[in-house]
Amino acid sequence: MKKLILGVLAALTLSFAATSAVHASEGNELAWDKAPNKTNDLAALQNGAKLFVNYCLSCHSAAFMRYNRLRDIGLTEQQIKDNLLFATDKVGDTMKASIDPKQAKEWFGANPPDLTLITRSRSGHGGTGADYLYTYLRSYYPDPSKPTGWNNLAFPNVGMPHVLWELQGNRKPVYEEVEQHGHEVQVFKGWEQVSPGTMTPLQYEQAVGDLVSYLQWMAEPAQNTRVRVGVWVLLFLLVFTFFAWRLNAAFWKDVK
Repeated sequence: MKKLILGVLAALTLSFAATSAVHASEGNELAWDKAPNKTNDLAALQNGAKLFVNYCLSCHSAAFMRYNRLRDIGLTEQQIKDNLLFATDKVGDTMKASIDPKQAKEWFGANPPDLTLITRSRSGHGGTGADYLYTYLRSYYPDPSKPTGWNNLAFPNVGMPHVLWELQGNRKPVYEEVEQHGHEVQVFKGWEQVSPGTMTPLQYEQAVGDLVSYLQWMAEPAQNTRVRVGVWVLLFLLVFTFFAWRLNAAFWKDVK
């Protein structure tokens, strides 16, 4: 019995230590920034679609989205053909990457994932999938020890290079040493711009917001319609409930 009690106490001690370690590591995680919601802004969605085709579609597919669906964000079929299609694609085709999957696996270690539903699949305790992507695309920094030359605070040891680096420029994270649980640890404090990009920091954040909003719209193009219809349905039910309540009162007013 004594051995059993000692074993239980030891297991509880190890469990508490592991839980404390988990909480300590979570305290050092990069907090996700809140992504701007521009799914009703057609200009932002159009700019996001342009960024997606120019910078993402070379490696990542959106195999559940057709080019002609972009008419829902205000683009004409001719605009889609002139500005967003590759030479061999047709306006009714799905958005498939031009990269060879075998070569992609050799270069990056894995075939880049499809991005059609990426904002719906990346949500977590830190926020929505859009929040994660908005933080991720703004958290790259040069790291010569990595094969691609880049690393990411939101996704450490990431295999994807920083494809938007020309727009953002080079930044490095700034840390501050603080004491946590009796130990000196480095806590992320912000970013230092090392070399400028073709965009200012504010312009880059706006561009990333447009791209993430497009990815959010692409995951469910009917989302805004669904929300509008849902509001009208709830209003109808509210009015119907009022009339039903008064009608019930009229039917039963003489019954005692």
